[in-house]
Amino acid sequence: MGLIKAAVGAVGSTLHDQWKEYIKCDDLGQDILMKKVSTPNGVITKDSAIQVSPGQIAVIFQSGKIIDATAEEGIYTFDESTSPSFFAGQFGAVFKEMWTRFVYNGAPNKEQAVFYLNAKEIMDNKFGTPAPIPFQDWSHPIPNQMTGTETALRVEVKCFGKYTFKIVDPAVFMSRVAGVSDEYRKDQLVEQMRSEVIGSFQNVLNELGNSEHKAPVLELPSYTDEIKKIMDERVFDQPIRDRGLSIVGFVVESVTLDEESNKKIDNYELSANAAMQQGTLTGAYANAVQDAANNAAGAANGFMGIGMMNMATGGVMGGVATANQPNTQNQPPVQNNQGGQGGAKFCSNCGSPVSGAFCSNCGTKVG
Repeated sequence: MGLIKAAVGAVGSTLHDQWKEYIKCDDLGQDILMKKVSTPNGVITKDSAIQVSPGQIAVIFQSGKIIDATAEEGIYTFDESTSPSFFAGQFGAVFKEMWTRFVYNGAPNKEQAVFYLNAKEIMDNKFGTPAPIPFQDWSHPIPNQMTGTETALRVEVKCFGKYTFKIVDPAVFMSRVAGVSDEYRKDQLVEQMRSEVIGSFQNVLNELGNSEHKAPVLELPSYTDEIKKIMDERVFDQPIRDRGLSIVGFVVESVTLDEESNKKIDNYELSANAAMQQGTLTGAYANAVQDAANNAAGAANGFMGIGMMNMATGGVMGGVATANQPNTQNQPPVQNNQGGQGGAKFCSNCGSPVSGAFCSNCGTKVG
């Protein structure tokens, strides 16, 4: 017994009058995954018409088992004397063995019905992490000077997005999920799927945060293709596949850091900037001190520049100057003849020669 595809245009011809029953299902939309359609007495008689619309799979069910199915749109005539078509259309004969072995125990004897399954991609399924997920952020590496290596900054993130899915194995979907319900809706399944999608996504985040991918935390929304690829390669969505379903699309729409992680990144960047500036000033300061020490004739001018640098840094670099100045413990003191007869005066702050009451270089009062 099976389905015979009717001629094109048969619905509007005199053949329509020859069909004892005409079975069809309205569009299933995005909310209905499976719907049962039968005759008033639960029997599909010979030469009844069965319509399959685009995006639908029609499964002929009798006495607790599948006797035929098709995913190819068109009008079919039910004929008990013909061999089953075994899944014409997009799914192919690869499912033949599954359908012939499918038996749903507990179904009423001699019941006949057509189960219409939704073959469309089911859109707009939202997901979000209920609690922050740990992530190794390589955009803020922490150097280890002893080993010469780097480690990632550990942060906590919340992610929100959408995914799409579709039925890819109708036999498994019916046997493990929908059974022979009169109607099976998306909202009966989507909450469980959402939890499994989040679990899969967390495994993907672990992969993206390893030393191979080094994905920056705030750029995760741009890793849509990589997320789906890793999910497929690692089969992180195996529980979903086991129901005859497959995730088709996966999009991360937003990534937010928890308060503690935001503080970590702020402190990281402040420390990094301070270390860079400190390192630059220290090097310049040390070079100036060394140049002044090596140039006896220009020592006054050299240390004048150092004094100005120390003033600019608020005295931060004073320790560097002390460490780099030559040892003068056993040298005679330098006479500063400020106001002395015929002697030059020098500024006590920057060491510049002074001819008046104030230093022309730094403005310090002299004498």
